[in-house]
Amino acid sequence: MSFATRFAWLFAPLMTLLCAPAQAWDYDIGESLICDTQAQAERFAVVFSGDARAAIQIVNAEERNPSACAIVNVAFVRGAQIATVRHDDRAFEIARILVIGIETESGIRQVRPAAYFSLFAIKEYAV
Repeated sequence: MSFATRFAWLFAPLMTLLCAPAQAWDYDIGESLICDTQAQAERFAVVFSGDARAAIQIVNAEERNPSACAIVNVAFVRGAQIATVRHDDRAFEIARILVIGIETESGIRQVRPAAYFSLFAIKEYAV
């Protein structure tokens, strides 16, 4: 096999990706809860009583991991809803998010994409 043939064979998939039309992602930027696991996000929803920092401390202490859950300013792409958690008069949707950037003083800084779990408040109305 000649060099040109091997070169074309190796880079054909890459060229297909590069020449494909770009797909725009809808993303959000802002302060968001991120947790390593779905169980941690669910636990946060159960212990949350209005003070997010206190709830994070409880979850992180139970996990013996100071960074299991955190609130950070990020740019993220929201995935599908995984579960719904209700506690007292609050309801939350748990969704997987893909963090693609971190907000800094000089703006959004791109990061290697990483998946986390987050909560999104749901407004429910009595019927």
